[in-house]
Amino acid sequence: MSAVRRGLSVDLDARKGTALRRGLLAWFRRNARDLPWRRTRDPYRIWLSEVMLQQTRVETVRPYYKRVTAEFPCVQALAVASEDRLLRLWQGLGYYSRARNLHRAARIIAGERGGEFPRSADQWRELPGVGRDTAGAIASIAFGQRVPVVDGNVKRVLARLFDVGASVDAPRTVRRLWEIAEKLVPPSEPGLFNQAIMELGSTLCTPKQPRCDSCPVRASCRARARGRQARLPVRRRRKPLPHYEIVAGAIRKNGRYLLGKRPRSGLLGGLWELPGGKVEPGETHREALAREIAEELGMVVRVGKRLASVKHAYSHFRITLHVYACEPIRGRAQARYHTALRWVARPQLEQYAFPAATLKVLDRL
Repeated sequence: MSAVRRGLSVDLDARKGTALRRGLLAWFRRNARDLPWRRTRDPYRIWLSEVMLQQTRVETVRPYYKRVTAEFPCVQALAVASEDRLLRLWQGLGYYSRARNLHRAARIIAGERGGEFPRSADQWRELPGVGRDTAGAIASIAFGQRVPVVDGNVKRVLARLFDVGASVDAPRTVRRLWEIAEKLVPPSEPGLFNQAIMELGSTLCTPKQPRCDSCPVRASCRARARGRQARLPVRRRRKPLPHYEIVAGAIRKNGRYLLGKRPRSGLLGGLWELPGGKVEPGETHREALAREIAEELGMVVRVGKRLASVKHAYSHFRITLHVYACEPIRGRAQARYHTALRWVARPQLEQYAFPAATLKVLDRL
């Protein structure tokens, strides 16, 4: 296998690079999707959209972007808002650490920086939740800095354009793809070029069945010339996702349900939940739930009927959540694990931000 195929060495012919840029930019000007964050150069809104788009599809992001910008039209408004309010608006979008980091960064910009946004990619990377991809996108689109973006879509496009046969998950290959992208970004309109190559990966150069006949740079695609485009990019084989049985209690007293707020650090930090936890080997659901509630809350409950069971997948594992009706028998609820506890009437539950799996079962209460 050649060095090019292994992804170790890719020659960038200047003339072909110019043709590739021109073709891609001309196509983007004609075919770019009309997205709300493309109608502005406001760094706040561009930053917000780029954070939301991390590992999330455009069509999923649209309504969340609309509601967050309506509630918080500027960085100052976001900075003075409560984290709970932002998480409530973010509910269902997933990857909640993005929202928490966004909130922390807004307070840094509005407070420590006096409302002044970073202008360079390096400065953006100093803020919570802003990695190299996001920083490059914001700095190039909002401020015209000549820096690349290599997100998942761009990795796929570059792997096909240059017939990179090495795994795009390998650090050595990733470094090489960044080098290629850096050479490709033009000195003029770098933000437009980065949007164009991301758009190409999102709409035409898709993971399965790439639409090569419609591709504006198909003449430059080495993988297509060799009939390998459908087999690229090469990814490391993922291990099967582990599965966990989770039990939660709908603990009801005087017409109200007990909610616990998860610690800010860690998975689903800052969200509210029905108390419970993982079923350990050898336990029944009811035994596990009684144990978890005793450990987390210092309470003894009577576990009643099962109200619902739902399946949900996270990025690194899957769960089946079983929710049981519970009646307090002894003890007063104590926040041993949660950062806060609250008894809430059914109509007020919609004021709280819950994990997606919990949202699926709330209508059963």
